[in-house]
Amino acid sequence: MRRGVTVRLAVFIIATLVSLVYLAPTFIRNLPPWWSSFLPAERIHLGLDLQGGSHLVLEVKVDKAIENNVERIKADLTNLLRDRGISGISVERVQGTQLQVKVPAASVERVRSLLTSDFTNLSVVNTQTGGGTTDFFLSLSKEELRSLRDYSVDQSLETIRNRIDQFGVSEPIIQRQGQQDILIQLPGIQDPERAKEIIGKTALLEFKLVDDAANVEDALKNGPPPGRQILYGYVGKGEGSVGGEKTAYVVEARTLMTGEYITDARVRPSSQLQGPYVELILNSTGARLFEKITAANVKRRLAIVLDNRVYSAPVIQERIGGGRASITGSFDIKEARDLAIILRAGALPAPVEIVEERTVGPSLGQDSIRQGITSFIVGGALVVVFMVAYYKGAGLVAVVAVIFNILYMMAILAGFQAVLTLPGIAGIVLTIGMAVDANVLINERIREELRMGRAVRSAIEAGYQNALPAILDSNVTTFLSGVILFQFGTGPIKGFAVTLCVGILTTVITAVYLTRTYYDFRISARKLERISI
Repeated sequence: MRRGVTVRLAVFIIATLVSLVYLAPTFIRNLPPWWSSFLPAERIHLGLDLQGGSHLVLEVKVDKAIENNVERIKADLTNLLRDRGISGISVERVQGTQLQVKVPAASVERVRSLLTSDFTNLSVVNTQTGGGTTDFFLSLSKEELRSLRDYSVDQSLETIRNRIDQFGVSEPIIQRQGQQDILIQLPGIQDPERAKEIIGKTALLEFKLVDDAANVEDALKNGPPPGRQILYGYVGKGEGSVGGEKTAYVVEARTLMTGEYITDARVRPSSQLQGPYVELILNSTGARLFEKITAANVKRRLAIVLDNRVYSAPVIQERIGGGRASITGSFDIKEARDLAIILRAGALPAPVEIVEERTVGPSLGQDSIRQGITSFIVGGALVVVFMVAYYKGAGLVAVVAVIFNILYMMAILAGFQAVLTLPGIAGIVLTIGMAVDANVLINERIREELRMGRAVRSAIEAGYQNALPAILDSNVTTFLSGVILFQFGTGPIKGFAVTLCVGILTTVITAVYLTRTYYDFRISARKLERISI
């Protein structure tokens, strides 16, 4: 038994030290420079209601993006029919997102075959025959429509994030909300007009050649050579991933091509073992320009730059014609999809409209922090007084467990870089009450066993064993409620759900296993002959 208790004590000591390491940046302002080199340096982020700033909800007009896509398909279909020598056919867009193709009777089968082979994303919803012609009514497939809607919102999200990151807004919250809305919270930004100006600008996508002959270290120390510039990217988790290692590139300052020529970028599965790749689709002007660029720069690296950040720098293996190019690399499917979104992020794919706007002043945020801390202190103090007065020594043990509970909970929030909001503080206060509730059940069971005349060791074992099912039942049901709130809630509700769920996990660990470890240690050392309860 002594060995098992020693192992459990060691685990809790290690967990406590790790928690203190994660919480140090939050509570210690001036950490030594060496700290961030190998230890966590992220503070707990404060939400908009605690820090003040601007809150915006944007609606992406995805229907407009679908209409634009249908227009491109209409142009592609018209050009392909002309190239195949099929004449006497008209293509018109009707009912917003449908195409009506009028085909002479002699060309019906050829057109039907062309639609089946080259336009698999279109489905024939209706066919009408009369007057020597056949009308095909075409619409995008359900899968294509769903994909377009998702990509439109994701692309808008990436464009907005790049623009806000460029302006250096600290700890912004930019996330998808619902089907086609984007939630933007900018802590510290008190001017909503400036925020809207930042969001409304279009990100710039550029293609530049990498100067592999230049020495990157010399360029960083003494400045880049004439006609060159230093740009940064990330490698290590798929090129372009912010989670990778920051890498400098010396590139030619001249821009060979911009993102205005890209009509689409899609993830394609590879037929070999190197993983998926990203396919670029250019318009006719871009196709000619890209072919000229690649023919003149075979075996050189072409940097794909978005807002002065290098996302990929593939080697040009050969002249690339036909308006299509492939970007290969060590991508998994998520990284390839993210890169495709970034490549299409040169411009917003659809108009965005501000549907909700409000500003939280810094004084209001400070008041929220002060009131939240006050509620935390008052609630905690009442709990401490009650537990010590009613359960004496066992109540004090429970109070210590609650302190460790808060420590572990805050460390987990810091480790996952969760955003702490005012409802999140309410979730922490609720967690304190639930932690005490678990110890109340345990202490009452121990009291009952002692009244029945059992020895201290036997009473403790029976108390924990009999109370555990009730503790698990109540905490599991509350945890599931928190998961549902997080899944379907938005904004403040999610903040409450996060702290509630994390608090329940730490409650079970501290209220049950930490206190039990303390009693087991005292029993194994033969220092627990009676219990103050």
